[in-house]
Amino acid sequence: MKRYCLALDLKEDEGLIAEYEAHHEKVWPEVLKNICESGVIDMEIYRIENRLFMIMETDDDFSFKQKEYLDASSEKVQQWEKLMWNYQQGLPGSRPGEKWRLMDKIFDFKTAL
Repeated sequence: MKRYCLALDLKEDEGLIAEYEAHHEKVWPEVLKNICESGVIDMEIYRIENRLFMIMETDDDFSFKQKEYLDASSEKVQQWEKLMWNYQQGLPGSRPGEKWRLMDKIFDFKTAL
């Protein structure tokens, strides 16, 4: 199993943030199916103010390239991503249109012992 941590910002608007969270209470079934088919075993998203933090646990065969391909080939996933972009904005230093950014692991308690 692999674990990835990613970050993204939401637009700084309480109404938009509330709408974004409401959408995540009822994620479209096609989007959930696509996530599973890409090799994601578990996914959690946390928020503080307008910053999001995602933890993804995947099978050993997972690749971001394959996930991008699956996402691009699903009309519903593309509709979802377009809708979500109404609420999201890139982290400082992101390229135009860049969404979730992979974070670097800088500490591991288990190996520090």
